[in-house]
Amino acid sequence: MAKGYWITFYRSISDPVALAAYAKLAGPAITSNGGRFLARGGAARAYEQGTAQRATVTEFDSVEQAIAAHDSPAYQEALKALGNACERDVRIVEGLD
Repeated sequence: MAKGYWITFYRSISDPVALAAYAKLAGPAITSNGGRFLARGGAARAYEQGTAQRATVTEFDSVEQAIAAHDSPAYQEALKALGNACERDVRIVEGLD
């Protein structure tokens, strides 16, 4: 079974306090559902049409596990704390076997 990767790009952050409240809830919600953070932070370098924005890459044992983590009550609570604090692009993609 292919692994699942949850990739998030933060285009803009308007409320760092709300983002911190989200992170306090989101991290445990993701890891308790099997997620392993592989990368978190600002871009070391951006190419082509990319921007040097904050990004996270989280690995799961499967796409289904990544989706279940996102849809879990604990993560949904984290999203409520986030509110409209930032503009993000969130993707869950299947890894290569």
